[in-house]
Amino acid sequence: MILEIPCVDLGFSWLESDTDSLRNCRSCLDCSPDNGCLTCEQRFFLLIRREGIRQQGECVHACPVGHYSRRGQDANRCLRCNTADCESCFSREFCIKCKSERYLLKGKCYNRCPKGSAPHARLMECVDGCEVSPWGEWGPCLKKQQMCGFKWGFETRTRHILTPSPKDSEPCVALSMSRRCRLKDRRCSGERRKMSKNRGNKRKKKLAVEVESEEDDFSS
Repeated sequence: MILEIPCVDLGFSWLESDTDSLRNCRSCLDCSPDNGCLTCEQRFFLLIRREGIRQQGECVHACPVGHYSRRGQDANRCLRCNTADCESCFSREFCIKCKSERYLLKGKCYNRCPKGSAPHARLMECVDGCEVSPWGEWGPCLKKQQMCGFKWGFETRTRHILTPSPKDSEPCVALSMSRRCRLKDRRCSGERRKMSKNRGNKRKKKLAVEVESEEDDFSS
């Protein structure tokens, strides 16, 4: 049966057999049964979601991640940021927050901060004017300042600041890094000597017991 269905009581209708299409008309001024919202009320933003060759319009209060809002005389729209690494942008080309493990510098996102800047771990931004040296070699594997006596320890490497940050009150970047490592010697040399001596004493005691037992057998 074919029904005539109003679009959210906003004064327009179409012929449609599927009542679920009403969901596509929430907060719309104009909408299509196939493409959803075409225009929105003034307080909303029109978001176009694309799936392959299809597109679906939706009216939203705030633009989602990867989009920015632009108000206009004809319509308010959610537009996509121009870079895939950007989570939130001020305009199409100017990012204000990057996705995870990306650093922000002057509206752009980087895997590694460019020369003349350094990554700020807490802010996930490249701090301009702060330059550090390359990482040094990894130090020895230690635990409790010892290179033996334990199975696992930590090794550390460091770097130093070449150009300080304009904000002297806050370090621009981490200057040391540690990672877990396996100690080469589970037992220290002194412990090995002590254990070797103990094993020798045990062997002597064992031999003495065996000799004593043989003497008892002979005498009997």
